[in-house]
Amino acid sequence: MSDALIRAREVGVAYGKKVALRSVSLEVREHEVTALIGPSGCGKSTFLRCLNRMHDLVEDCVVTGSIQLAGAEILAPSVDVVSLRREVGMVFQKPNPFPKSVFENVAYGLRVGERLDRSALAERVEQALRAAALWDEVRDRLDDPGTSLSGGQQQRLCIARALAVRPRVLLLDEPTSALDPIATAHIEELLRELGKAVTLILVTHNMHQARRVSQRAAFFYLGELVEVADTHALFEAAEDPRTRDYVRGGFG
Repeated sequence: MSDALIRAREVGVAYGKKVALRSVSLEVREHEVTALIGPSGCGKSTFLRCLNRMHDLVEDCVVTGSIQLAGAEILAPSVDVVSLRREVGMVFQKPNPFPKSVFENVAYGLRVGERLDRSALAERVEQALRAAALWDEVRDRLDDPGTSLSGGQQQRLCIARALAVRPRVLLLDEPTSALDPIATAHIEELLRELGKAVTLILVTHNMHQARRVSQRAAFFYLGELVEVADTHALFEAAEDPRTRDYVRGGFG
C-alpha cells in the first residue's frame, strides 16, 4: 500500500510467559483515522502502545517483529525513544493534565524539546489549542490550572499538548470512555477534523464511534488481528464470521 505511513509486520508481545499479541501485521494510511476494535483484553491497546514503545517501560515485556514509521524501523535498539514519542504522540483513556496552568500544559513539550522565544512559544500554544478546538473556551483562562477545566476540556487540553510538538501520528486509547455524551461528541468532531492533517489511530469499544470517525477499522480478537478493511466494508460486509458476529453485537 503506497500511502501507508506505518507498516507493522509479525508483531508479537509477551509479558513474561503470557502472550498478549500474536503475529500482527497491519498497515496504517497517512492522514486517516484507523479504529482498532474488539472486546476487552483482545490486544488492541497492547498493539497501540507498541507504536511509540510504551512497552519499554514495562518489566518483562518483550516485543518482537517489525514496525516501520515512514520506512524507518522503530523497534531497533538504536532508536531515540524520546524523539519517537514526539513523532508519535499519545492521549490516554482518562484526561491527565499536568498540575500546571493551561498554557504550561501545552507549552511543556515545547520547552523540553525546542528553543523558542516567548512570542514563538505563545504562538505555538495558541495554534495547538486552536487545533484542539479549545482556544475560544480558554483564551482568557490560560493562567488557570489545567485541572480546573471540565472533563471534556481537559481531554482536549491533553490533545493540544500532544499536538503542540507537531507529531505525525496521534494514538488515542479510549479517549472518550470517561466523558459524558456531549463532551464525547465534541471529541469525535475534533477527531474527524484532525484526521485530515494528522494520522490518528483510535482504540475504542464503541462501535458507533468507530463508524462515525474512522476511515479504516481493524478487528482484534484473542491477541490476533482478525480482519482489517475500510470501515464501511468491515461493518457491512466483514469476511470473517468472528468479525461479523462482533460488529453485530453477538459478543464483546
